Amino acid sequence: MPSTPSDFRRLALSLPETEQRQHMNHPDFRVGGKIFATLAYPNKQFAMVKLTPIQQEDFVQSHPAVFNPCNGAWGRKGCTNVLLAKASKRVLKEAILAAWRNHAPSELVMESLATRRAKKE
Repeated sequence: MPSTPSDFRRLALSLPETEQRQHMNHPDFRVGGKIFATLAYPNKQFAMVKLTPIQQEDFVQSHPAVFNPCNGAWGRKGCTNVLLAKASKRVLKEAILAAWRNHAPSELVMESLATRRAKKE
């Protein structure tokens, strides 16, 4: 089932200490004051997640219809476009979570991982 901007927003905001703001007329999502994801970039069909270049390569290879590097230097640094209509909720969640972990304070990431482990036990 395809994902929507509402799905993207809901998944991003479900992560600890995430807030929505606006940057260059696009809604963005931040943790610790750092942007990790953006909606409607480059247009309303897409979103963007800030991955590492290695993560970007993995997502693009695994889901080429969904992910592609952003143009220019930002893309070379890991900024990755997500075609929402082609993204399953599962893969969208994986990408948003990876981007969040890349930018969240390390203590918050560790706390989040501990909480997830405790829920599984």
